[in-house]
Amino acid sequence: MGFRLPGIRKASFSANQASSKAVDVEKGYLAVYVGEKMRRFVIPISYLNKPSLQDLLSQAEEEFGYHHPNGGLTIPCSEDVFQHITSLLN
Repeated sequence: MGFRLPGIRKASFSANQASSKAVDVEKGYLAVYVGEKMRRFVIPISYLNKPSLQDLLSQAEEEFGYHHPNGGLTIPCSEDVFQHITSLLN
C-alpha cells in the first residue's frame, strides 16, 4: 500500500538499473536518499531554496560532509519526517 505526494517521487529501480546504479533523473529534479533503508526520492530542485530543506541539508553536511555513502545526496532523517517536510513545500 502506498500513497503519492505531488512534487515528490519515489524512484523505481529495475534489476538492471540497481546493479549499475545508473538511474536517470529528469531535468529540474534531484535524487536524495532518506531514512535507515536509504530510500531514494526525486524532488524538484526548487525545494533547495526552502528553509526547512536547507536545515536538512545542513544536517547532512555535518553528518556526512561531502562524502555520501550511496554516491548521492543522503539526508539524515526518517522517511516520515522527510515526507512531512516536503508535503508542506507543495
